[in-house]
Parts: sequence; structure tokens; C-alpha cells
Amino acid sequence: MVEAGNMDGLRERGFVRYGTDRLGIPAGSAEDDLARIRKVFASLPPDPYAPGTHRFRRYSHAVYLPWKDELSWIPGTPDPVHGTVTDFFQGDEDPAHPRTRRVLPDIPEELRGNALLLRLLRWDIEQVLSLRNLGSRPLWAGVHLIRLGVDGPGQNAVSTPDCLHQDGGSAGTFTFAHLISRTNVTGGQNVIATPGSAGLQPDDPWADIHAEFTLTDPLDGYAVHDHRVSHYVGPVRAGSGLGPGERSILIVGLAPYVPQL
Repeated sequence: MVEAGNMDGLRERGFVRYGTDRLGIPAGSAEDDLARIRKVFASLPPDPYAPGTHRFRRYSHAVYLPWKDELSWIPGTPDPVHGTVTDFFQGDEDPAHPRTRRVLPDIPEELRGNALLLRLLRWDIEQVLSLRNLGSRPLWAGVHLIRLGVDGPGQNAVSTPDCLHQDGGSAGTFTFAHLISRTNVTGGQNVIATPGSAGLQPDDPWADIHAEFTLTDPLDGYAVHDHRVSHYVGPVRAGSGLGPGERSILIVGLAPYVPQL
């Protein structure tokens, strides 16, 4: 188990856990902004590429210019169903959609200015800049809202890819996860393993596991240096309480911008 709050683990082992104490967000100080974020999560559209998985998501791109300390959202492409959409591509690292161009509904404009969302995004950026000399290069961000939701007993909500995997990209790619809410569910265990374990299930005897943990408190999170580890989140199932259950998480992928000329 990696102790939450020790960010040196990201440099030394390629992964780390953290809590609100490391984020520098005092308890109760961001409840209004968190409530607004949760409202958007509650109405996320179903994953258009995985019907019946009880997975809901939105996705947008942003770019950060370190020499200006400027963060800017990139406009999406007009879409008749979702208003605007953004390309989402994980290359050959996603066994379910290798080399497939996909588009996902954009994060709505009213959330892009949310102070807590921007604080989390900038915190993630600060961690990457502290590890890499990127002061003269733009930093590309993929911002992903994912909710796994179940309506009652017998339902499973499954993440993607449903195996140990890497997110793809360059050796400078980092992924940060921030739990937004977890209500009336079981499961959703996170697993971190070696890169060679990608494509396996965590219980495969050949999987080489580094850590297993479950995010439970709002804004609990973890980060991975993508090419140094593989990672996985298990399905969620309805808990023992009444009503539906859900696990909502903010995923931020960061990498140096690569010119395409």
C-alpha cells in the first residue's frame, strides 16, 4: 500500500495515492463547487460506444502554456446530438477500440469555469511540471468525467478497458484521478501493476501487482506515470442501501504537446 500524500512515489515508483490534505483543500471549503460538479455528473450521457455497461461520460481537451500560466479549453466540434464533441483516442493501448477514432460529448461550458475543477486541474499540472522540465512547451490535458451507475441489485457498471491497461501516449504521459462521489455501491477497487501486466485481469496468476486500494472519500485520488505501470478499476455493484448507486470520478491525462507538422 502506498501512503496517501507522499507524491515522491510518482517519481520513484510511477504511481501514488493522495487525499485532500495533499491537495491543500480544507475540509468543507469547496462544498458548493463540488455540489455543482456532482450535478453535472448526475446527468452525464451514456457512453455511446458501450451501451448497457451503465457507464456515463463526457470529455474535453485543454492546453496549458507554462510561460504565461494560462489554461485554455479547446472548443469541440459541433454535433447534432450533444451540441459539441471532442475526439478521444487511446491508440493500441485500448484493446476494445484499437486505432479507432471516437468522439465523446464535451464537458459543458458552465462546468469549465468551476473553481474546484480548475483547482484540481492546475494541481495536477503542478505535479507534472515539478517532475519534468516542461517550462517551454505547452501541456496537453484530456479531462474526463466518468460515472459508473447502477439502479439496483444484479447490475454491474464496468469501466473501460475492463482489464489492466495503459492509457497510451508518450513517455511523458501522466494520469490523475480524483473521486467526486461514491454512493451506495460496492466494488470499484483500483489496482496498479507492472506494464507487462497490461491486458490481464488483476486475478490472473501472471499479473504482477504493485498496489490495490479503493477510493472512498470525496477528492481522494491517485496518479500514474503511464508508461511505467498499468492500472485497472473493477466493476461497481449496488450496495445494501435503498435506491441507485454510483461512483463518479474525474480523470485528467497530461502530456507534453507534440507538434504535428
